[in-house]
Amino acid sequence: MTSPEERRGSDGRSSVPGAGDTRARYRRILRFAAWHLTVTWWFELFLPRIGLARLAARSRSKRMLQFAQRFHRLAVELGGLMIKVGQFMSSRLDVLPPEITTELAGLQDEVPPVSFAAIRVLAESELGVPLERAFATVDESAVAAASLGQAHQATLAPLDAADTGLHAVVVKVQRPGIDEIVDVDLAALRKVGGWLSRVRLVSDRVDMPALVEEFAHTSMEEIDYLHEAASAERFAEDVAGDERVAVPAVVWERTTRRVLTLEDVTAIKITDVDALRAAGIDPTEVAPVFAAVMFDQLFTRGFFHADPHPGNIFVTPVTKPGGRAWRLTFIDFGMMGEISTSTRSGLRKLLIAAASRDGKGLVDAMRDIGVLLPSAETQELERAMVQLFARFGGMGFAELREVDPREFRDFAVQFGEVLRSLPFQLPENFLLVIRAMSLTSGVCSALDPEFNVWDSIEPYAAQLLREEGGNAVQDVAREALDVAAVAWRLPKRVDAVVTRLEDGEIAVRSPELERRVGRLERIARRLVSALLFGALLIAGAVLRADDEVLGTVLMLGSVLPLVHALFSGGRGR
Repeated sequence: MTSPEERRGSDGRSSVPGAGDTRARYRRILRFAAWHLTVTWWFELFLPRIGLARLAARSRSKRMLQFAQRFHRLAVELGGLMIKVGQFMSSRLDVLPPEITTELAGLQDEVPPVSFAAIRVLAESELGVPLERAFATVDESAVAAASLGQAHQATLAPLDAADTGLHAVVVKVQRPGIDEIVDVDLAALRKVGGWLSRVRLVSDRVDMPALVEEFAHTSMEEIDYLHEAASAERFAEDVAGDERVAVPAVVWERTTRRVLTLEDVTAIKITDVDALRAAGIDPTEVAPVFAAVMFDQLFTRGFFHADPHPGNIFVTPVTKPGGRAWRLTFIDFGMMGEISTSTRSGLRKLLIAAASRDGKGLVDAMRDIGVLLPSAETQELERAMVQLFARFGGMGFAELREVDPREFRDFAVQFGEVLRSLPFQLPENFLLVIRAMSLTSGVCSALDPEFNVWDSIEPYAAQLLREEGGNAVQDVAREALDVAAVAWRLPKRVDAVVTRLEDGEIAVRSPELERRVGRLERIARRLVSALLFGALLIAGAVLRADDEVLGTVLMLGSVLPLVHALFSGGRGR
């Protein structure tokens, strides 16, 4: 099936639509969502109802991949928050199938830079002075461009340079009109989230309105450069005594909500192994230090850089006799994570369980963190974790490359099905932890193909065990008490079951009763189909005057529930 977006064609514009296109942008996002929701309804709900579940299942993987590819193209063309949505979805391993998360995992800010003339107008409006007075020089070519903003190298004016002790800086400026674009995108996403919250198949698995608000909160923080500047200073305070880490200084005199000026700390990109070797730095020595620095942020300090991809980390050579000849310099503090004390304790247990290859302990730690609901039946997850550790535990990147890809694929499918069958939704901060850990592992493997993350995790977990001291003994004692309590309650629980059987409170299966219930269910489905027919027909007629494509799709789609209402229900009588 070809989506309306593809039939519509391209208008030839590749830049982010401006303020004048907000209504068209809003409707285009909704059209895309409405089309793919209709396709999903057809294949996942209607075809199984008429006995064609196998047909739907055979094309599911291909359809999921096509959706991800089409969304990728839409996000690149629209820019704005759509790219962030793709990146956000790529991390929702608990909700979305691997065909979608894998395709969107590589989605980057693939939009062209805004003209410097437009950047100049916004920057001067924000700073209140001409650029020639605010800076001695500004490079008109963007050093980096993204969907929400872009960066230019500059030098401070003599007076500012004398006050701050800095000379070279990087000026980060928001894309003109991005505030309105973000508002439009969030309005569209809230509308789509409302649609999905009315679909039981989705609402049973995830609170879509809450998920949209979670994303909105993160996005609004990311476009507030005053928030990013404050995060940069807080991060700098956290690592002030750590000689391994450096952070650029903020030039507050030239910083506003939409303009951020930072010390220019450009150095060797962390994954540029040739440049590192040319500077006399061994990449294999950088990998474990980077891993240790990230572990300290995640499991000790609790305030961490949630986007440590290679473009945001530099290796800066330093001249220090008798010490390390380089340090890690972090930039871009728009996406930061913060972990509460209780969650950090759960994460420590998670790390210890992973280091000891304890599948059950890992699941228990997930429950402590709050990822799993107390009612969750976790036997299948525990079994999957045990299999994961038994087969892949302790392997480094080089060893994993030797494993048959089909084995990875089969395990990923099985593991993904187990995750999606459980009643949980990963909280935002935990998603940021996963993102940070994943990027850390990728960077370390790029620095050293033989790098084994377990070599860094195990000593760190051992250190955490030593720090927690008597907590392990307390945990063993608590578990013993739990077992004793279960044993004490067991006779009473057995007696209660027998009593309920005698009183007739426990139901017994009846084939005749099940057949009657089945008839009632089929009648209810026909009624729902009749109501759906009327709703789609009326909605299509109303929308057709404003949106001919969507209105026609809805009116044509109304025929399907009509057919189901008229001709289903004959079986099983």
